[in-house]
Amino acid sequence: MSTTGTRERLVTATIELLRTRGYSGTSVKQISAAANAPMGSLYHHFPGGKPELAAAALRDAGVAYGQLIPLLLDPYADLREALPAAFTTAAEQIEQTGWINMCPVGTVAGEIADAEPELRAVAAEIIASWIEDGTAYFTGRGLPEDTARELILGTLTALEGAFVLSRTLRSTEPLHAAGRAMSARLSQLTVRDR
Repeated sequence: MSTTGTRERLVTATIELLRTRGYSGTSVKQISAAANAPMGSLYHHFPGGKPELAAAALRDAGVAYGQLIPLLLDPYADLREALPAAFTTAAEQIEQTGWINMCPVGTVAGEIADAEPELRAVAAEIIASWIEDGTAYFTGRGLPEDTARELILGTLTALEGAFVLSRTLRSTEPLHAAGRAMSARLSQLTVRDR
């Protein structure tokens, strides 16, 4: 088995465990088992142990999750229609997965904000890149830069918050409401910019 494959399996297993169990609820033993890798391999690839592996997993997940908003919005010419549709897709997915948290970055960021400063910094780095990329995406869709930044901040905030509420309440209602709210906010922002 290649060492590259082992490293990738460790990162992939960690992403999934962080998403479903959080940082504190995930042990290196669970990661090794889920990756089908000996414990020594984990420390070979990640000498810093669980924190170093979690940072790598969050960065990989951050790239993948950062591509979701454009992927979900691109099929729609009108962003006011696209935003609630994206939140509807998220609602369907969280319900179909049995209310498992949808975002490992959000899960870990909320859990370790002060307990693990290095991981908080990694989560902040990822979220900052989402804001930068989202601002560029919405600017590319014709919004002025300040409006685009406000819209991506609101969208990320609404999405992460709605995930928490939906998961806790076992209801898709928060995600649908958040999608409608973001569409209404976009309408307000575009009226302001005229």
